[in-house]
This record gives sequence, structure tokens and C-alpha cells, in this order.
Amino acid sequence: MADNRVKTGILVPLTRNLVADSTISNIAIFEGDNVIGRSNLLEPDKRVSRKHITLQVSADSSTKIVVEGPNPIILRSGGQRKKVSFQERANLIDGDIIELIPGHYLYKHVKGGDKRILPETNSGLLRKEKRQSVEEALVNKRIRQADTCESFSSNLQVHTILLRISYIVTQVFTSCDEEAIRHYRVTTKTLPSTFRLMQVQCVPAWANTSSITIGDVIQGNALVAILSNYMVDIDWLKVKLANWVFHKPSLPIAYGTHHSKAMLLVYPKGVRVVVHTANLIHVDWNNKTQGLWMQDFPWKGNDQCMDSLFENDLVDYLKALKVRLIASVPGYHTASNLKKWGHMKLRSVLENCVFDKEFCKSPLVYQFSSLGSLDEKWLSELAVSMSSGVSSDKSPLGIGKPLIIWPTVEDVRCSIEGYAAGNAIPSPQKNVEKAFLRKYWARWKANHVGRCHAMPHIKTYARYNAQNLAWFLLTSANLSKAAWGALQKNNSQLMIRSYELGVLFLPSSKANEKAFSCTDDHVLQQENSSSGYMTGGGSVRLATLCWKGNNPNESSKVIQLPVPYQLPPQPYDSSDEPWSWDKRYTKKDAYGQVWPRRVHLHVDQDG
Repeated sequence: MADNRVKTGILVPLTRNLVADSTISNIAIFEGDNVIGRSNLLEPDKRVSRKHITLQVSADSSTKIVVEGPNPIILRSGGQRKKVSFQERANLIDGDIIELIPGHYLYKHVKGGDKRILPETNSGLLRKEKRQSVEEALVNKRIRQADTCESFSSNLQVHTILLRISYIVTQVFTSCDEEAIRHYRVTTKTLPSTFRLMQVQCVPAWANTSSITIGDVIQGNALVAILSNYMVDIDWLKVKLANWVFHKPSLPIAYGTHHSKAMLLVYPKGVRVVVHTANLIHVDWNNKTQGLWMQDFPWKGNDQCMDSLFENDLVDYLKALKVRLIASVPGYHTASNLKKWGHMKLRSVLENCVFDKEFCKSPLVYQFSSLGSLDEKWLSELAVSMSSGVSSDKSPLGIGKPLIIWPTVEDVRCSIEGYAAGNAIPSPQKNVEKAFLRKYWARWKANHVGRCHAMPHIKTYARYNAQNLAWFLLTSANLSKAAWGALQKNNSQLMIRSYELGVLFLPSSKANEKAFSCTDDHVLQQENSSSGYMTGGGSVRLATLCWKGNNPNESSKVIQLPVPYQLPPQPYDSSDEPWSWDKRYTKKDAYGQVWPRRVHLHVDQDG
């Protein structure tokens, strides 16, 4: 069972005039360590560290404040303002005021108040978020969303909220079975050629068919684990090792991030390669629509000298990280490196693929969770790369028209997390409300996988015709120049700001031959194929879960991918409003909350 903790007081947000700010929620203080930082702010401010200060409350309710971040704070006590710097400590008494940044983010310490015993949830940002969500759910459970939900309930278990939502399907899809994933099965021969959705705790059981948890990925006697990510909660991983090594990749260009999400698990028998879309935090692996691909590779024998294209990509990518797939690495890439990374890498791979004639001028779909500052010129540049490839007569496929799948305000409001889900869709009005984007917007519709109310953090790009797929990319890359790169100097140079990683699925002319697993008791054994890139026009084709046999080449085998959204996408209508995380929304969500509200930020943007 979780430990119990006593609430000893609150931090009350103040305006600069020292008046309580009713637009920001109080921060509850509990016996033990209380971490306060950037996630407690309404809007991100990099001057405030994620772990900015710690309030240490002893059994007698005496409180000390410890500065954890590099920037000093100001403590107002007894009419005086005292500067407290990194790793310094000070006593905190009733009525004292904390300035997290001198002159900014003021909080008054008020002791006492509600002494309810609450579950221990303060060992990390995520546990604090779950505590707040539980309290809100209990207070507001009488509120129902009659327009999308028949019922809403919540209960508390040790580490998570289990919400059960039964919703009325308001639209009948003629192109897709409403529960298509119920019949989805992954065989040992098809596993390397597809990906899986991650389990969501608050969807019907059928929606998690063939879905995966982190326990299905990290298992067995791993000798070494290399975890590459943007955001990591070590406490949630539940492994307290003494030999953690943290590596911070070089970011040579301003505003770039290390955004790749991957794992390399080294076993005595081989290596497990995992490419996925989730941060290593609880909410990402439990409450959101996410995707994951993995494959086990045996160690090479002395007689195995042939490299695969997949292996070469992986090695190149790891070399760039100092410690390769469709990857992005920050820098100014020219000459032989021009087509090595970003959208130019995708262009170079697709240029060498032959696709069926049905994909000539067929549409594109872009789906992601953060939108950069875009212009039409760059979108055209990206579409050229995404539209590359030739048909069987060697003529170019032609430029496809893209649609952008992006949640509406109503999607976020009615989600299983309510408005809190909007923190993982962190795009501001100035990026979202550009007039030229209106013609690209399409709805997030995921009835066939039971995830209409599990907001997407997955990032995917594809070319399709009805339910047939020319290719499909599962990646960490959001729609931004920082992630995909932008051509410069008369198209002789590609500038990329961020690290990204994705796996590209293509039709295959060669079937996989034998299975291999790094773990003896691994249920879903992996196929070992000779190449991660497979040329098109062969015996294996790609389709969605909603494919119903409209295959013109009956001799071809069809691999179905669990694409989590409806194809073709449904364009916005006049009443749909794209979500912006810095805009105010007053219609209450299922928790009775409006937006903005104080929740722990999940900033996953790179643009």
C-alpha cells in the first residue's frame, strides 16, 4: 500500500500587489518533501526549474525551504526580503512569501487548514498530478458530459486513476468497423512489419487488443539499457540502480531539443531495438494514444559481414549522439549528408521505392502533438519529400494533398483527462490560428480503436488511398522545421535543430523467414529480417485495420497496421476550433474545470 501523508498547509498564489490570485490554484503542502517547480506555473518559464525548490516538512510541521534550481529565490519573512541561492536552506514560517524568481511567481505560505489523510503522491510530479486529479474527480463526480458521455466515474488505486467512460457513438462510419481493433492479432511473422498501440487504462477492454505496456518491453535479464527520451521520471521506472549514467546530447543550434524516444536493451543473446512515441512518464504510458515498434536482433556471428540498411541507420544515429531509421540530428547538413537526416532522408528512401499506381497523386496525412511556427513554403517543401517515389512505369507519383489531424477544443475538453490533456498538445495560438492552416485541419476520430477520448501523443505520417497505405512512418517528430529540417542556400543545405527518431513501414518484396527473441519466455517473438527498409511493389502490402479486402492484387499478402485514426480523415466543419494551449476556455470539462488551470505541464514541443 502507498504511504499516508498529512496535509500541513498550502501555498497561496499572489499577485504583485500581494492579493490572492484566484485564477491560479493553491498548492497543497504535505508532511515530507514537497517539490515545487515549472509544472506549477500556468505557462512554462525556463527560468523556473522543474525541481525549483523543495519544502521539507517535519512531523512537528516545521518547514524548511531548499533551493534546487540554479536561479535564486526571494524569501519575504518578518518584513525583510532575503535571497536564497542554489542548495541553500532557510526556515519557512506561517505568512512568509516566496518569490520563485525575484519579483515573479509569488506564493504565501499558510499553515494548517485541512488535515485530511491523503495517499502518498509527492515522490514526483506525476504522483502530485494524480493526487490532484483524484481530489477533483471526487469533488466533481456529479458533473456529467451529456453530449459525449453516458456516465463518468472514478476511483483511486495505488498509482493511477481508472476512469471508465461509455460514450454514445454520434457518427456512423461507412469506411471502418467501429471496433476494428477487437479482431486485430499480431503473429510472429508480421510483428517486425507492424507496430502496436500502447494500452490505455480508461478504455473498453476490446480497445486494448494486441496493445502493449512498458512491462512487455523492458523485461528479462537485460545487461544494459539505453533509454533515449525527452522527459523521464526515474521514480516511475521503479528501478533504483546505483550505476545510472545520464548523458546530455549536444544541441548546437538554439531552441533545439533531444526529442527522440527509443530504447536499446542489450541481452546475452542479442539486442532489442525499440522506437516509440511516449515520454518515460506515467501519463504517457497509460492515458494517451501512443505507438511502439520493437524487434530483437541476434548478435552477429564471425561469418556475418553483411550490413543491413537498418543497421547502418542505427549506427549512424548513435554516433551522432556520442554514446541511426528516419532520424533527425541537429546541424547544418550539406553535400553527402544533405539526404542523411530529416525530411531529406525520407525523400531519399521514398525516391528508391516503387509503389502501385493507385498511389499516384494520392493524399498525405500528418498527425502529431505539437505544431511549430509554419509557413506555406515550408509545407510545400515537406510535401515534396513526403510525395516522393515512382509507380510501376517509373513515373513520379506526384505531389499529394496533405491533411493535418489535430484535436479540437471539444476533443480535449471531453477527453479522459479533461483539459489537462491539453498540456501534452502544447501549441500556442500564434502557431495554430494561422489562416492558411484552416484548409488542412482534420478531426481526431478513433472509434475503431476505442481511443476517441484518449488524446494523441503518437506522431505519424502516411500516404494512403482509401484503406491502403503506400507507406507509414511512426516517429517522435512533430510538424516543425526544428524536427524535420528546412532547406537553405538554394536547397544545398538542410538545417535541423532537434534530435528525432522514427521507423518507416514500406511494402516488401521479401517475406520474413525466422523468428528470434532476446528473452526465452518472451510471448511475442520477433522476426529477424535482412533489412529495415523494404522496396515497394512486391508481395507484401500495407493497409489499415479497416481494410476489407479491396486488394487489386490478390496474390499479395496484406499487413494491417493499427493506424489509430479514421482514414480518409474528416475535415473540420465551421464549428470546429483547433486546440491552442494558451487560450482561455470557459466551458467545463468532466472534472468541472475550465482552462487554463494549474496542472503539471507536459511540454513536448520542439518548434
